Amino acid sequence: MPWASPIRATSIPAWTIRRNVASSSEAGPIVAMILVRLAMGQTVQTLPRKDAAKCPINSELSRWDATCWSSRIVRRVELIFVRHGRPEHVVTNDGSPADPPLSDVGHEQAAAVADWLGEEEIHAIYSSPMQRARQTAAPIEVSLGMQATIREGISEFDRDSVSYVPTEVLKRTDREAWLKMASGDFMAEMGDPAAWVAHVVATVEAIVESHPGQRVAVVCHGGVVNAYLAHCLDFAAEDFMRFDVDYTSVTRCMASTRGHRSVIAINERTHFRGRPGLAIRD
Repeated sequence: MPWASPIRATSIPAWTIRRNVASSSEAGPIVAMILVRLAMGQTVQTLPRKDAAKCPINSELSRWDATCWSSRIVRRVELIFVRHGRPEHVVTNDGSPADPPLSDVGHEQAAAVADWLGEEEIHAIYSSPMQRARQTAAPIEVSLGMQATIREGISEFDRDSVSYVPTEVLKRTDREAWLKMASGDFMAEMGDPAAWVAHVVATVEAIVESHPGQRVAVVCHGGVVNAYLAHCLDFAAEDFMRFDVDYTSVTRCMASTRGHRSVIAINERTHFRGRPGLAIRD
């Protein structure tokens, strides 16, 4: 599958900050504010001199208006997408959604990624309501000591399907169906892929809006991860399935309050090291 480089910056270099403020007579207070903000892990976006007048000096306190300048601060959200663990092969006979639980190895994968993420400072967890995502999120909740918030909008596109066949099983038992999935031909059965992708992106963007300056885990599905990657990398919604993300792999994206979106990493599997039985490839 094609790989693309991130095309949108999430911050500005320090030398740019120095260059923009060095010539201002008010540089002292501005630099102090920048240093404080950087210590808080925030990115500061300064204005050209011609726009500086929009942030007036408070004559009584002889300092820049704090409210005005605080609106120029760019805060970034790190999104940690976790695909669910390996599910069971389920086919229903009554027309109800398959919604499979995790298999035994899927539970082991979930426990492994939970241990790994427990080493990070994560401020919130979100999960798809589907069973395989909820069971993957459960040990992460325990590891981080917090409860996941459920979001319908990060459910997989197959949530109403009467069958779930793991891709590695499908490849072995029904080669033609696997080739259809691998080539993207299955999207014709989605009805309106663009509408589904837009709904996923809107849900994730709402999460971003709720957590400025924080790190958030999103436990979801391969299609959901690909949908947001397509948004970050400007892929067409009708061709969003570009990356083969593994069970419980971690994909990281950065989202700033200025609207910049970029990709940090795709398909991290550090938690599989030394445990080859957890790695299941097509």
